[in-house]
Amino acid sequence: MSYDLVIRNGIVVDGTGARRYRADVAVADGKVADIGKVTEGARRTIDADGLVVAPGFVDPHTHYDAQICWDGAVTPSSWHGVTSVVMGNCGVGIAPCRPAAREIAMRDLVSVEGIPFDVLNKGITWDWETFPQFMDAAAARRPSLNLAFIAPLTPFRHYVMGEASMERAADAEETAKIAALIAEAVDVGALGFSSTTLNQHMGFEGKPLACRNASREELKAYANVLKARGKGAIEIALTRQVGVLEEDQCELLDFLLDESGRPVTFIALFDRDDIPEAVRNTLRLAAPMIAKGARPQTSPLPLTREVNMDNPFSFAAFPSWKRVFADTSKAAQKAVYADPAFRNQFREDLKNPTGFSNWGRVVVHAVRNPALKHLEDKSIAQIGQEQGKDGVDAFLDTVLADNLDCELTMASWNTREDRMRELLNNKAILMALGDGGAHVDMLCDSGYPTYLLGTWVREKEAITLEEGVRKLTSDPADLFGLKDRGRLAKGAPADIAIFDPARIGSNNHGERRYDLPGGAKRIVMPSRGVEYTLVNGAVTWEQGRLTEAKAGKVLRG
Repeated sequence: MSYDLVIRNGIVVDGTGARRYRADVAVADGKVADIGKVTEGARRTIDADGLVVAPGFVDPHTHYDAQICWDGAVTPSSWHGVTSVVMGNCGVGIAPCRPAAREIAMRDLVSVEGIPFDVLNKGITWDWETFPQFMDAAAARRPSLNLAFIAPLTPFRHYVMGEASMERAADAEETAKIAALIAEAVDVGALGFSSTTLNQHMGFEGKPLACRNASREELKAYANVLKARGKGAIEIALTRQVGVLEEDQCELLDFLLDESGRPVTFIALFDRDDIPEAVRNTLRLAAPMIAKGARPQTSPLPLTREVNMDNPFSFAAFPSWKRVFADTSKAAQKAVYADPAFRNQFREDLKNPTGFSNWGRVVVHAVRNPALKHLEDKSIAQIGQEQGKDGVDAFLDTVLADNLDCELTMASWNTREDRMRELLNNKAILMALGDGGAHVDMLCDSGYPTYLLGTWVREKEAITLEEGVRKLTSDPADLFGLKDRGRLAKGAPADIAIFDPARIGSNNHGERRYDLPGGAKRIVMPSRGVEYTLVNGAVTWEQGRLTEAKAGKVLRG
């Protein structure tokens, strides 16, 4: 027979963790038709000598719910060998949604996921109301990647309760209606449901995100939906402090596992050098729940964000900075930054763990004042050492000298190599938290698959190539019941990533683009070494460029 495509002489890493081997891979009718020595011809041949041929990567934690309305290529994930994305995480989303509640749904995304309102207002198409209609609308757009959906609890509660969902728990009748809607979503292919308990997850008008008001009786009803069907998973933003699991959160995690009988994956397990034993303590506390199917999520990346002093919310957790946010005019901010009393209060705040403790990880990215150009690419710690100042004075003096126009980057977590090796070699931990589509104007972590393979597999040899690919493919696919994805096997859909193991990688800080609706800014992460990506047999990425192929599907659990 003649195949659509043959990938010849590649290094096959099949996604299961099995040892690599050399083989040809034949593709026909969107599926893997053969693996081995392929002698038949094909319409197209790719020479993969020296390249790894692996299953396409599955990103289990994204917020592309809105972006798929204007970006069917789902960038930048599609640049990194990703062939399937899971969205609807952290309890926030845009379906189901009545027309009168659209602004509330958008404001929730602004507050929780840092997506500018104007971008959402210009870009969301609103060609749905119910969750099944939302999934159908996504499929009708013919995306470049496969799209999978978790049912986010906030819009489901709001659809039934209206604005009361932001104020209180549901009564028995409301709970039954919400549970029925979640059941409907799961029956048409949603991969489970998501929620959050985080205090910082505030939504419309600064009120708690609606899912945070769900009672235990509610959560029991929603978890029982999954138990009755024997499928699906729960995703929850659980840790009030990043990386720190507390006793009441352990109890909730255990409750959800028992009531659903399904896996529960929770965030966020970042290593913190300001609380050095946080991750180890969390894993110790979570061990009984992990044995039941709990999966903590981490990222292989240091969390690196842009810090813009026009909106310095990276420092909002410090009590001393309340003065800054009381009046955000430039003149008022400058007066506060120059005040010795504010600086002393800030120094006191820095003595307490808040996720920021090291001025060596705050770097001057760009300045406008030509006299300060020599400071670019230097850390605040370096500047302080050169100027004979502590970090607070070096930082605020630099900010003032550039009239608050300077831009900085901050690397907050996952910076200790020895602890990262522990996380990467723990099979209970899910590699995720790319957060694609969220926080678009300050960071981009959705390049984590290529970063993992370039930094931790090749450069640091912390894990094997086979294990790195498994973490990006069959592991997340299995968690969410996508059994036909994440493996390179005969008869499976031809979702394939072909990459150069000597070149694959990405940075941990992205580049600026102005390509959102209305020309708004976002940070994106380019990839290196991804030569080809196939989605359902169609080449969607070829040697550094997206193609016109639109072979993605909505994956239904």
